[in-house]
Amino acid sequence: MNHPVKIKIAWIGKTKEPAIEALTAEYLKRISRYVAVEGVALRDEALLDCAGRVASSRRGTRASGAKSTLVLMDSQGKEFSSEQFAGFLRDYQDRNPLPLVFAVGPADGFSEATKAMAQHTLSLGKITLPHGLARVVLLEQVYRALTILKGHPYHSGH
Repeated sequence: MNHPVKIKIAWIGKTKEPAIEALTAEYLKRISRYVAVEGVALRDEALLDCAGRVASSRRGTRASGAKSTLVLMDSQGKEFSSEQFAGFLRDYQDRNPLPLVFAVGPADGFSEATKAMAQHTLSLGKITLPHGLARVVLLEQVYRALTILKGHPYHSGH
């Protein structure tokens, strides 16, 4: 069994809503019980570089050059049920040692250049969500997927 996947959730732009900030912090804390996770706000999508790395000023990570797998959240992406998303995480973890970077784009979506460099594009559904709320939904689904994989009762199948 490979080491647990490392996950980074990146979003473009600052959040002004305290409720979104509070929910982001809560879900990052919950996810951290299962895997290494980091949330990072980026000034713009240019900070998602062509190797799928996320620029970071913390703990010297910019010098490490560690590559990641970039997963864009986009309404045109592949849709999963919660169980299918858990399977995606399990299969990725079993086959790939690189960290997963889930990126939630700016309000007007990702550029074509950013879409072209992503290894995966996933959708939270056909509905349109404000990008702050999309981040919270993504975080909740990552947490739910991890509880599914661990057999935790949080996910009861509905």
